[in-house]
Amino acid sequence: MFDEILGLPAHPLIIHAAVVLTPLAVLAAVVYAVLPRFRAQIAWAVVPLSVAAPVAVFAAKQSGEQFKERLFPGGRLPEGELGATITEHQGFATPLLLTSLGMAVTTLALVFGAERIGKVPAAVLSGVTVLLALAVGFYVLRAGHTGATAVWGG
Repeated sequence: MFDEILGLPAHPLIIHAAVVLTPLAVLAAVVYAVLPRFRAQIAWAVVPLSVAAPVAVFAAKQSGEQFKERLFPGGRLPEGELGATITEHQGFATPLLLTSLGMAVTTLALVFGAERIGKVPAAVLSGVTVLLALAVGFYVLRAGHTGATAVWGG
């Protein structure tokens, strides 16, 4: 399912959704968490980004596994720097997926529950959201950088 799109390898196409949507979701989550006065104006963007980013990351992860199998049957990576870079790149997929899911949950909990849970729990949830957003930002940057390095060198 995640192998090809119109005869082209899916991973190089799908990653663009993750690379665009995930940083936008991070930005939206942080703004929503730390600037309550803007919540009503940005909730329309926060909700779909909170859902779309982990979906895009999941699709990128799955297509990456298919792409690796296509390029290196049996999982035999090339020796040396390229193999190490691919391994490093692949190592960011699961943490990125898990942190983006966590950020989605906390952000959606803020959107749909901040008014009901009280100021202190909402502040704690906002803090957790910001911490998860920082982790997501780190992992998406590292995954993107190592992926680009694997393709283009560096």
